[in-house]
Amino acid sequence: MSDDQKKLQTSDDLALDALSEASQSTPALAATSEDQELEESNQLAETLSSLQGVIERNAQHLETIANEMKLKREELKNVFDNDASLSEAQNLAKESSSKVKERRAVLQSDPQVTSLKVQVGELSQQKKEIEETLSNHLVNYYSLTNSKSFDTTDGDQWEFSVRAKVKSRKN
Repeated sequence: MSDDQKKLQTSDDLALDALSEASQSTPALAATSEDQELEESNQLAETLSSLQGVIERNAQHLETIANEMKLKREELKNVFDNDASLSEAQNLAKESSSKVKERRAVLQSDPQVTSLKVQVGELSQQKKEIEETLSNHLVNYYSLTNSKSFDTTDGDQWEFSVRAKVKSRKN
């Protein structure tokens, strides 16, 4: 433990003790003498002075630590900024990323990719239409049978769920 820390603890202890004594002192009798009042006033002044000293030392210590942290963070940043291997790896990553973007752009303009995208879009549209039709038929089936499954031609049962969807209001 350093001398500063010993002084800090001693000051803390003194301040806490003085505060404790000041808060625990019982009110004097109505006829307290001027000497007692003067002594109590001096104790309060000493307590406040000790407390201010502790506060000031702690604030200065906190400021010192904050400055030290700032310096260490700058040193840490410099280590990363000045590392040749890291810098090289970052440059390679940027180059690779730009190559990937370029290749994607070339592939996007390829006729085969364009054709496949159109086909996927058409299949997606067909799927939506069939799902809508099937949903309507299943709702009708459910309203007639109150069953959430139907029999298939191969003897199995296929379950389904019924959903309701609220549409926007018409003005």
